[in-house]
Amino acid sequence: MNASLRTLGLFATLILLFVGIGYVVGEIFMGDWLTGSLVFLGIAALMNIISYFLSDKIVLWSYKAKMVSEAEAPRLHNIVKKICLKADLPMPRIAIVPSRNPNAFATGRSKKNAVVAATEGILTLLNDDELEGVLAHEMAHVRNKDILVMSVAATIAGAISFAARMFWYNSMFGGRRSNDNVALFLIVAVTAPIAAMLLQLAISRNREYKADREGSLMIQRPLSLARALEKLEAGNRKHPIERGNPATSTLFIVNPFRGGGFVSLFMTHPPVKERIRRLEQLADQTGFIG
Repeated sequence: MNASLRTLGLFATLILLFVGIGYVVGEIFMGDWLTGSLVFLGIAALMNIISYFLSDKIVLWSYKAKMVSEAEAPRLHNIVKKICLKADLPMPRIAIVPSRNPNAFATGRSKKNAVVAATEGILTLLNDDELEGVLAHEMAHVRNKDILVMSVAATIAGAISFAARMFWYNSMFGGRRSNDNVALFLIVAVTAPIAAMLLQLAISRNREYKADREGSLMIQRPLSLARALEKLEAGNRKHPIERGNPATSTLFIVNPFRGGGFVSLFMTHPPVKERIRRLEQLADQTGFIG
């Protein structure tokens, strides 16, 4: 299934989800399921439009990412430029996230308006070869047209999970115990798992394995990415990201949030040990070292 069909499927799922919630809300609070369904259908349509055109900006804003010029970040620009020349890809915009968490991600609607973002933490943790491996992984996502689906999925799931938490808070501390609260609990029970499911469907583990493989082949150094992943795994345990929504975790090359509880619903990254094993196997198969 290509990226366009995946995106359309994601939008359709969102519409059905919101119409279903509208049906419940309309029936319980308005006494009219049709009105509720139509209102939430409008909300879904608006969210689809916003997600399509602004998902990259929302993600960058949520992590306070700052666009940087070549003069401001020559090392980062030079490495990405070298990867683009090898892979015959247009140069993306470059951003830096002010966080000690060592990580990187790509976002944007297409190759032409892609953004590759790196945290301050990854710039200090990795050497140039390792950083090139990470950024090649992100450029593989760009080449495979993953970034629109990833960005839209993160935006949608983030909005749904935020709304679910608000419903939960209102039900717990709203000071009322009635059928209304029962309905709110039901909404929470439905929307939170579906938010996770949207990410699971949109961002598969196979896609991460594919980006690891293709990114490594771009630079012909699978072991550079393997060493980087090992460092990033340890660095993320030491310095988990300070802000952001777990729903956006799939955008990053490794999960920047601590596991457990609600966060664990969104862990769609394959195990780092298995990613490293596959990269070492790729190095043996191809004869590429470094």
